[in-house]
Amino acid sequence: MTFNLSTQSSLAQVYLRELRDVEIQKDRLRFRHNLERLGQILAYEISKSLPFSHQEVQTPLERTEISMPSEQPVLSCIMRAGIPFFNGFLSYFDHSDCAFVGAYRGRHEKDFTFNVELDYVASPSLEGKTLILIDPMLATGKSLLKAVEALRKLGEPSSIHIAAVIASPEGIDWLETRLPQADIWTCAIDRELNEHFYIVPGLGDAGDLAFGCKTEA
Repeated sequence: MTFNLSTQSSLAQVYLRELRDVEIQKDRLRFRHNLERLGQILAYEISKSLPFSHQEVQTPLERTEISMPSEQPVLSCIMRAGIPFFNGFLSYFDHSDCAFVGAYRGRHEKDFTFNVELDYVASPSLEGKTLILIDPMLATGKSLLKAVEALRKLGEPSSIHIAAVIASPEGIDWLETRLPQADIWTCAIDRELNEHFYIVPGLGDAGDLAFGCKTEA
């Protein structure tokens, strides 16, 4: 299942517009803050699909029932671009355990193809737990699939949710074929990937816009 937030008008489109705007992007603090706010919105939407149970609470007047999460999901951040987006999720799922994955595009070949490099994984056991994998850009889907494969070595999740600010149709199709049990949540599905495998119209390099341009070693 793919959930696309942009099918309905909401304040999320205001924050997404600011993320895309080349002038507003110059304000790194605002860029990070907008990623965080969209993380909060998607966290709320995903929470509706999670299991809840009734618990009693004592008010100053009487006891009453309220729905509470039956479990806390494990939040997994794809570093580094995912950090502000992840912080939005963590501010809502504030009792969750967290996992961190270092996955990134390796050097591009002459035809612009690339291998995904993965050199860091830190995670609690995922056995029987809900996993939310958080990465602002779902382009080819290769980094996310490689992250899932690495995380599954630490236990098989009961369910997997993939959260992205912007996704490409190609990336969604690729993941739905290879990871059909996962639900995909995004704020927008853009037109396509270009010849360099970047999302168009997209917003640029989310990591560089949030934290500054990186230098190749």
